[in-house]
Amino acid sequence: MESTGYTTLTRLSGLAREMDVIANNIANASTTGYRTEEMIFSEYVQGVEDGPSLSMAQGNIRWISYAQGTLGPTGGELDFAIEGDGFFLVQTPQGERLTRAGSFATSNAGDLVTNDGYPVLDAGGAPLFIPPATQIGVAADGTISADGAPIGQIGVVMPVAPDEMQRQGGTMFLAEAGFDPVENPRVVQGFLEASNVSPVAEISRMITVQRAYELGQSFLEREDDRIRNLLKTLA
Repeated sequence: MESTGYTTLTRLSGLAREMDVIANNIANASTTGYRTEEMIFSEYVQGVEDGPSLSMAQGNIRWISYAQGTLGPTGGELDFAIEGDGFFLVQTPQGERLTRAGSFATSNAGDLVTNDGYPVLDAGGAPLFIPPATQIGVAADGTISADGAPIGQIGVVMPVAPDEMQRQGGTMFLAEAGFDPVENPRVVQGFLEASNVSPVAEISRMITVQRAYELGQSFLEREDDRIRNLLKTLA
């Protein structure tokens, strides 16, 4: 295959991955705390002996948007949302993870847990115990009170390197570079943060990517016809 074919195929490969990203965003448009992803393309230039350099497009970097999602009221006593910067700290079997999905419940042992049963951690990295049959209140700084008595503080942290976080599942993130407590967190009780995906924008992106992919396919077909005609002429 000539260099034009390789160049076009790398572009099509990147567009196919971008289409997967867009489809995943649309599928999670209603997922609480979900963060939209985008594909970043870069240029790869390779020198060619006795000829011009070969330039190829690579689409292998996923960028995550941390824009604030809409806060919707639920009235749930254990539904929390973060207004502004920060993530809830959660303990999973693979280690500590960060999330913006604040739909919590209590386990059989009385610990505050996510919908997957993972313990929600306090500011010191310990599980939060919720006493049974009590009225739960949460202050703006994340301090939890039971019948008016403080019992702990929800851990709200900010990753040291947000752009380097890795998605672990739908709404969980791994911050390998570490994280620091948010000095003045704003936690809202009885609300959940919606996904920050814009379905209209994602559908528009999907149409643009599809047209670009079809254009690349058309170019490969024309290039194939050109080579076939050339071979017939030389034969």
